[in-house]
Amino acid sequence: MLTTEAYSRADVRRILKITEKRLRSWERHGLCEVRTEFGFADLLALKTLQKLRQNRVPADRIKHSLAALRTKLEDVERPLWELKIVSNGRRVAVELPKGRMEALTGQMLFKFEADSLKSVETLTPTSPKGTAQSLHEAELWFRRGLEMEESGAPAREAIEAYERALESNPKAAGAWVNIGTLRYRQGDLDRAEYCYRQALKISPNYALAHFNLGNICDERDRLPEAVNHYKIALGLQDSYADAHYNLALAYERMGEPMRAAKHWRAYLKLDSSSPWASIAHQQLHSLLTITPGGRSQSGATGAATTPPSRH
Repeated sequence: MLTTEAYSRADVRRILKITEKRLRSWERHGLCEVRTEFGFADLLALKTLQKLRQNRVPADRIKHSLAALRTKLEDVERPLWELKIVSNGRRVAVELPKGRMEALTGQMLFKFEADSLKSVETLTPTSPKGTAQSLHEAELWFRRGLEMEESGAPAREAIEAYERALESNPKAAGAWVNIGTLRYRQGDLDRAEYCYRQALKISPNYALAHFNLGNICDERDRLPEAVNHYKIALGLQDSYADAHYNLALAYERMGEPMRAAKHWRAYLKLDSSSPWASIAHQQLHSLLTITPGGRSQSGATGAATTPPSRH
């Protein structure tokens, strides 16, 4: 339950370490309401706003993004209060239950599989001495890492636990994948990519590692490489719905609507009831409207001419 404690303007300035001039500027730009007292939820919203500005997102872009979110998301009136909003400095996005949506365009960004693995993926250690004990210690440290993630502990503590798992079992590919995901969340794409590649050196047929490495390549605009890893993941696990989803998005960005449509359909066959299914339907419908001869979602489409627009 959120506290009902009220914060004065002086309290807000002290907590956020901002000036009255900065607070008035946010109010003047319509980024927050003019108030003399603030609740705890207001304080959290202002912290989000402060983070956006620290990421050098222009005030006008923030304002337009918030207005777009109110239009695109039903029942959302105060995005900063009701949503988790993030930015890498180039674009403002909102965290939805299973991924991100770019605020201004409504474009769904790729889904990054962050679900923790249930156990360490183990292969035979190089040294048979102490095998049972080392594997047991690796499993304990891995599970401790999972518990830390679930409890909201600092990422560094979970990473340290996974690293301890790797010390006990250097072939624990699952630990590499989870470290990679935590590094990705920190915005450290170099380390995240390194971790996924380490996992694949240990276990080349690790579908999740291929999927997440594909996401890194996608983020870095290395689309052909991203497509290759998504395809490998699907080859290893043909019911991998998220791989179909991200592959469809990648093909749209590459200007290949026919291939994108194929994977939107495949995704919908595997996941027809989640909130993401409605997004997939919308994306597929958009492709059919720009493809000559486009018919129903169950029918074939003609040759592509104009690729989907990107922002």
